[in-house]
Amino acid sequence: MSQGRKVDFGFGCMRLPVLQADQPDSFDYEKIEQLFDAFLKKGFTYFDTAYTYHGYHAEEAVRKALTERYPRDSFRLATKMPLRDFRDADDMERIFSEQLEHCGVEYFDYYLLHNMGTNVYEKCKKYDAFGFVERKKAEGKIRQIGMSFHDTPELLDEILAQYGGMLDFIQLQINYMDWEQPNVQSRRCLEIAHRYGKPVTVMEPCKGGTLVNLPQEADELLKQARSDKSNASWAMRFAASQEGVTRVLSGMNTMEQIEDNGDTFLNFEPIAPQEQKIIDQVREIIEKNTPIPCTGCAYCTHGCPKNIAIPQYFALFNNVSRTTGSFSSQAAYYNNISLNYGKASDCIGCGQCEKACPQHLPIRQFLKEVAEKFESGTSFPTRK
Repeated sequence: MSQGRKVDFGFGCMRLPVLQADQPDSFDYEKIEQLFDAFLKKGFTYFDTAYTYHGYHAEEAVRKALTERYPRDSFRLATKMPLRDFRDADDMERIFSEQLEHCGVEYFDYYLLHNMGTNVYEKCKKYDAFGFVERKKAEGKIRQIGMSFHDTPELLDEILAQYGGMLDFIQLQINYMDWEQPNVQSRRCLEIAHRYGKPVTVMEPCKGGTLVNLPQEADELLKQARSDKSNASWAMRFAASQEGVTRVLSGMNTMEQIEDNGDTFLNFEPIAPQEQKIIDQVREIIEKNTPIPCTGCAYCTHGCPKNIAIPQYFALFNNVSRTTGSFSSQAAYYNNISLNYGKASDCIGCGQCEKACPQHLPIRQFLKEVAEKFESGTSFPTRK
């Protein structure tokens, strides 16, 4: 390995190659095996999957393409307890047993409480989900316990204050677009994890493709600065350069991605100060190319009779509208936020928000579009 490599690099199994786009479990095993083989040949060993990925079948794909083809000590495997899915303590036991069988292993190197947020935190406390994974670790079925998190810095602080002693690491959404976004707040979440001494694994460093498929102006800016670095490499390097980050994941489905990302981490170059300035310019360009030019001032929320989280919802809408990037993580944030605030569809059309808006935005119309995007009933798959 190159001495310049700063952090570990992991293969995210949320976007594996499939034969038919509308069938998430129609895996292209020949291609998946080629990708896994190439990843391992480069010296990387970390694979991240989950119970719910690919219509609840990704773990089985990992078994067929990885664990049945390689010695157990040649790779490290992470999967996750689906916090929305389990019903009670007994159900956690059932799901965990299924996962061991699905993956074809006797233990998990890393095991996470999946998508922790406001919507599941009370259930986790009620059924002692933290205690459950701690017992599995004591039994030797988990090596390290983690938590993937999609919610506010305040909630992360609360959870770590109460349960941080049980957690070996945190998985956070960190990328240069979400660094200060009010709906994600990557920087603040990372700072809180660091304050509690928790190593951070990064998910969505390219924001589901958003930071790869850039507006032309932004794309040209990066190419002019470093013609030897891809857009993905800029995003990966930004995430990996942050203090406290020990691992970055990427959901790869082409050999080109394996080669490009592999080179980024085998010959790692931290983001230099002058490069950070360019990233800041790129962020401004992306923000300029957004459907809803909301500045996040929140003037519109004061006095809203339905207490709707307007700026947060607009940020989520912009994130999924800029490109063909990931919808699922933004839908998770929408779901979590709407538990404490009115949904976009709760708007009664009083218009006080538009009177208060310094940008003079047609907020009521935008809320209708947000509701159509996030409240269609297709955001979250159910077990088949």
